[in-house]
Amino acid sequence: MRFFKDLSLSAATAGFVAVLVGFTSSVALVFQAAQAFGATPAQITSWMWALGLGMGLCSLVPSLILRQPVMVAWSTPGAAVLAAAGASGAFGMGEAVGAFMACAALITLAGLTGWFERVMNRIPMEIASALLAGVLARFGMQAFSALQTALGLVLAMLLTYLLARRLLPRYAVVLTLAAGIVWAAAGGKMQWSAVHLELARPVFTAPVFTFQAFMSLALPLFIVTMASQNLPGVAVMRATGYHLPVSRLISMTGLATLVLAPFGAFALNFSAITAAICMGPEAHPERERRYAAAASCGLLYVLVGVFGAVVTGLLTAFPPELVVAIAGLALLGSIGGGLASALQGEAHREAALITFLVTLSGVTLFGIGSAFWGVVAGSAALLVQHYGRARASSVA
Repeated sequence: MRFFKDLSLSAATAGFVAVLVGFTSSVALVFQAAQAFGATPAQITSWMWALGLGMGLCSLVPSLILRQPVMVAWSTPGAAVLAAAGASGAFGMGEAVGAFMACAALITLAGLTGWFERVMNRIPMEIASALLAGVLARFGMQAFSALQTALGLVLAMLLTYLLARRLLPRYAVVLTLAAGIVWAAAGGKMQWSAVHLELARPVFTAPVFTFQAFMSLALPLFIVTMASQNLPGVAVMRATGYHLPVSRLISMTGLATLVLAPFGAFALNFSAITAAICMGPEAHPERERRYAAAASCGLLYVLVGVFGAVVTGLLTAFPPELVVAIAGLALLGSIGGGLASALQGEAHREAALITFLVTLSGVTLFGIGSAFWGVVAGSAALLVQHYGRARASSVA
């Protein structure tokens, strides 16, 4: 099978780092969202089963078929919306599942009609690259902010990364991760007590459809998923040079969510942060072989779902400083490439810079994250600066 020929240590490590970063950075928020609807421990485990299986298969299968990296994740801002809305106590698990299915239907419709891809096709590459850089730069800054609480660990990882980039650039992330694990284990920072031997079991919850749940849960979940997850996810694809069938893949995530929603999959969508890890040069120097990193990530997500508590405990055993440090260092190449592409053309430079700064700011308005507002601000800047110029030049 070609996958095994194209698989490399750097690609497998990129897949692992993507799972580590994507999982540990937001799993607590998913737990909080489930608990807000009164989920039992068995139902919370079912959520992890459904989400792990959905993310894994939606990343693994199309990556192998298309031989391009397809990265799917759960909606982190969606989990935040659900946690906030569920805290009111007005909705139970039945209403929540009904809302998940309604949101999934809207996502599927967005893919089938192709309207979302048509909007993305009108966004200039400089704006998409600036959006990518702005989304990723926060993780780069967090890597160095971790120096305040884990000076030795982060310095050891940074030194390893720099030496490896000079001597063994292909394995820089592999060696950096290994150095971080060794340092953390030697210092007693690995929380092995979090690991418990237990397989996940799916728990079916019958959906309950209400207008209140649609307006308070489904619609906000759909909006933030499309604006704060799928939009930057497509920007990462475009900025890293991959031309994937966006509409078909969005339809796939919507249908997968629809099937798995009764078991706890609230929203599946394109990833941005973890996609950059698997689509960047650190995954493999050859662009056509980086799909193996996404496929590896998909396999690991399936294991997360099947083994539930075991893998959850294993991933959460890593100290948080190690997670943010490996994420930031693994993304340095993507951040630099995004900035270089965004600022190379003078005509779009200011609009791209505005996009970058608004995205980097982390501002949230009306429950929608900064990635969406960065594109809005950059597009508005382009409109003000360039609207009518081409027509005026042609007339002259």
